[in-house]
Amino acid sequence: MTSFAYTFADSATMLRRNLKHQLRYPSLTLMLAGLPIVFLLLFVYVFGGQLGTRLGGHGAGGRGAYLTYVVPGILIITVASAALGTAISVATDMTGGIIDRFRTMAISRGAVLTGHVIGSLLQTLAVLVLVLGVSLAIGFRSHATALEWLAVAGVLALFAFALIWLSAALGMAAKSVETASNTPMFLTLLPFLSSGFVATATMPAGLRQFAEYEPFTPVTQTVRGLLTGGPIGTQAIAAIAWSIGIALVSYLWAVRLYNRRRAATPG
Repeated sequence: MTSFAYTFADSATMLRRNLKHQLRYPSLTLMLAGLPIVFLLLFVYVFGGQLGTRLGGHGAGGRGAYLTYVVPGILIITVASAALGTAISVATDMTGGIIDRFRTMAISRGAVLTGHVIGSLLQTLAVLVLVLGVSLAIGFRSHATALEWLAVAGVLALFAFALIWLSAALGMAAKSVETASNTPMFLTLLPFLSSGFVATATMPAGLRQFAEYEPFTPVTQTVRGLLTGGPIGTQAIAAIAWSIGIALVSYLWAVRLYNRRRAATPG
């Protein structure tokens, strides 16, 4: 068996381990979906009537228009929220002694992290389906074609993959599970400082410049354009570039931290 085949087999084993954990505790998946759903209902039914009146070109205005506008932002915050669990699960493995057990086995170096990342990605996609289902239930409608829906899924999956690797690296860098649960919290703040909930043009100058150039805005605008038929322009290129850049840097950082921990562990 080749080295690649061993790595693939070990990664598949670690993926099954993480999926079994998720199936054993389905409440975690529901909890990850709960926060975005609460935000969706809050913004649509509490703030939507007022915010929707200022949206031109999105239907007749009002709450229905804001629902159409905000759903892409909710999907992005779903991705960010779901990624937080990766840091906790990685930190739990690194501080709980299971890694020492793995070191006594002939396991590929990257298999443990790969299992966490792919497992979290599948969990994130499941959570996205739940949140989208609630959005459709309360009245969200899209005229996107099948190809455009496929593009939406691809953009969300790529961005989720990037944030999950970043969360995994943060979990590796954390000294405890408690620290790992706090350090990725900025990922849930950044969507609010983007175009996810209000147009960046309505923000003060300094905040507007930050919002226009941070990674969550082009991803949100790309998803919104695909779902609502709005303009995308160069936003898709920026979204893909941000996603690939974050994923690559985070992967290299996570692997370096993992190898360093392995080297520092006696035995």
